[in-house]
Amino acid sequence: MNRAYEMMVIIDGDVDDPKAQAWMKTISDEVDKAGAALHDKIDWWGKRQFAYPIDKKPSGYYLVAQIVAAPGALDELERVLRLADEIVRHKLIRLPEEEAERRGIAVPTA
Repeated sequence: MNRAYEMMVIIDGDVDDPKAQAWMKTISDEVDKAGAALHDKIDWWGKRQFAYPIDKKPSGYYLVAQIVAAPGALDELERVLRLADEIVRHKLIRLPEEEAERRGIAVPTA
């Protein structure tokens, strides 16, 4: 059974903009490799100031992706993000069914 997920990634603000945007392709490729699907394109928020320094960094690039995947399919993507030096933080949450429906994320049933 597939489920709807939302992932937010914060990339180090010291990285140049094209390299930061290249992470969108990396994430998209990992999602495809996992047999999952992006719901719409990845939402690029650009560079934002942090409310407080994170790892002594004042800012970072934000991106948000909505993904439809089987449980456990995104484990490799999370491992890649955890090991990457450019990634300051990432968070993957499973959306409740009501919220997925509200956002119009179609979750195909098995």
